[in-house]
Amino acid sequence: MTVFAPAEAARRADWLHILTPDETQADFYESSIKPHLHPGKILGFSHGFAIHFQTIQPPKDVDVVMIAPKSPGHLLRRVYSQGGGVPSLLAIHQDASGRAQEFALCYAHGIGSTRAGVLQTTFKEETESDLFGEQAVLCGGLTSLMQKGFETLVAAGYAPEIAYFECVHEMKLIVDLIYEGGLSRMRYSISNTAEYGDLTRGEKVVGDATRTAMKEVLARIQDGSFAREWIHENKSGGKNFSKLRLQAAQHPIEKVGEQLRAMMSWLPANTASSNVPTTSGVKTTDKKNQEETIEPAAARERKLVNA
Repeated sequence: MTVFAPAEAARRADWLHILTPDETQADFYESSIKPHLHPGKILGFSHGFAIHFQTIQPPKDVDVVMIAPKSPGHLLRRVYSQGGGVPSLLAIHQDASGRAQEFALCYAHGIGSTRAGVLQTTFKEETESDLFGEQAVLCGGLTSLMQKGFETLVAAGYAPEIAYFECVHEMKLIVDLIYEGGLSRMRYSISNTAEYGDLTRGEKVVGDATRTAMKEVLARIQDGSFAREWIHENKSGGKNFSKLRLQAAQHPIEKVGEQLRAMMSWLPANTASSNVPTTSGVKTTDKKNQEETIEPAAARERKLVNA
C-alpha cells in the first residue's frame, strides 16, 4: 500500500473517510479535505459528532455517510480476520449521487459488518445516544460505580485487593454473561443469593436519583452544551482534561489493579500498566503491541486451566 500525506490522499481519493479524534476533525477537514472535496466524492465518518454539531459543514454536492462500527478499531480488525464481523450503524446525511445508501452498505460489507448486522440510524441519533452511553453508562457511570464500590469496602476495613476483585475484576465476568444472553442469562448463571440481592438492592444504589442525573446528562448532550464544552476544552489547551486524567490515574484502585494484574499470566503482555496518563496528562498507548498480544478468550481460558 502506498501511503500519502492527508492532503495528497484527499486529492487522489474518491472516498474520504475521517477517522481522526472528534476534537481534531474540524481543523483536519479545513486544511486537508475541504480543498479537494468536489462533486462525485464521498465524505465518510464513523461517528456523527462533527456533522451533527456542525463543526464540519460539507458542500451539498457530495455524499456524506456514516458507518459506525460498535467496537474499538483494533477489535474490528481482529474479529474480521477471524472470519466474523462487528455490527455497525449506518446513516446518510447527504445523498448527492442518489446512491449513498448503496455505497455506505458496500463500505460496511468491506469491513465485515454485514456479517453481524447493520442498523439504519441518523447522525443525530448515533451521536447523541453514543455520547449518552459513554457518559452515563459504559464509561462514566460504570467507572464511577466500580470506584465508589471499591472506596466503600476499603473505608469499611476490607483489604483493597478483595475490594478490587469484588468491584472491578469480576465486572468482566458479569458483562460477558450479559453480552452472551442478556440480563436473564446473567441472572440464570449467578447464585440465587446474588440474584435476590440484585433484584432487591440494585434499585437502591442506581435508582430514581440516578435516572434524574442521566436525564440531565442527556439534556446537555441534546442542547449542544457538552459539545461546546469539549470543543472549548481542546481549543484552550486541554489543561482541565489533563488534570482529570492524572487524578483518575492516581486513585488507589489503579495501583491495586496493576499489582493484581501483574500476577495474572494469562492477560495480554504489557497491559497491566498500559494506557496510563503520564505526569503531563498525555495518554500513552502501545497500539501495535496491544493488537499483537490480545488472545481469543478460549486461549486464555486454556492457559488458566493448564496452569
